[in-house]
Amino acid sequence: MDLRIFTEPQQGATYDTLLTVAKATEDLGFDAFFRSDHYLKMGDVDGLPGPTDAWITLAGLARETRRIRLGTLMTAATFRLPGVLAIQVAQVDQMSGGRVELGLGAGWFEEEHKAYGIPFPQAKFGRLEEQLEIVTGLWATESGKTFDFHGEHYDLTASPALPKPAQPKIPVLIGGHGATRTPRLAARFADEFNMPFASVEDSARQFGRVRAAAEEAGRDADGITYSNALVVCVGKDDQEVARRAAAIGREVDELKTNGLAGTPAEVVEKIGRYAETGSRRFYLQILDLHDLDHLELISAEVQSQL
Repeated sequence: MDLRIFTEPQQGATYDTLLTVAKATEDLGFDAFFRSDHYLKMGDVDGLPGPTDAWITLAGLARETRRIRLGTLMTAATFRLPGVLAIQVAQVDQMSGGRVELGLGAGWFEEEHKAYGIPFPQAKFGRLEEQLEIVTGLWATESGKTFDFHGEHYDLTASPALPKPAQPKIPVLIGGHGATRTPRLAARFADEFNMPFASVEDSARQFGRVRAAAEEAGRDADGITYSNALVVCVGKDDQEVARRAAAIGREVDELKTNGLAGTPAEVVEKIGRYAETGSRRFYLQILDLHDLDHLELISAEVQSQL
């Protein structure tokens, strides 16, 4: 069972803050440090000092860490051309010694596109599918050969398909709640399928759809890793849980319903319920990046029991 730390820097974080959290993630024995890929804050926060770019951040962390995996939940296909994205991710993988994973999604937050002049196409799913074909195709192209792709949205001719990642295959994460197209896309491209902010019941239902799509595609459904992303709020007692919930502007009961919240024993029990659906990896959404004691408690009292 892997526990990964998942951050939302668009809500307000400097690179130095992210570096501190990433180093704590490594020192405390967590499996990975992931971050969102957004350029605009959400909700009632000031977002200061402003956004940091996901892949620039991960490039820096690649040189400052040694063990943890590094990646995105999720990079938006609308943000970067697929050839450029393939270069960026491959380079960060080289810089990390082969520790990078790519979460790629269609993109959904129209306001951030408007705020920074990024085109926001109406037909996004087809673009995502082509991006996955291109990025994985470029990485898989044998050295010395070229890659061509002629699709509806992108056209590549005689690409040298360089640079190559350090890993033979960078793991690709796909996720979402879609009932039909998302499972089919995961069956084609995903090394991992992530269910974001969903109940045990909804996770079980969606994992089942992905498994069925994989089997229909002639793929071993057990070859895909199934995971959940959930907000986390752990305290050694009810008072500490309430304090941490208040610090992120959430109610304890809501967090217990929609996330992993409560005492370590309560959180371990709920993780066990998700594990019964086939989930083997958890992205713990940490919203207070300055509360490193929170990470220490999770490491000592939750991770140690899994």
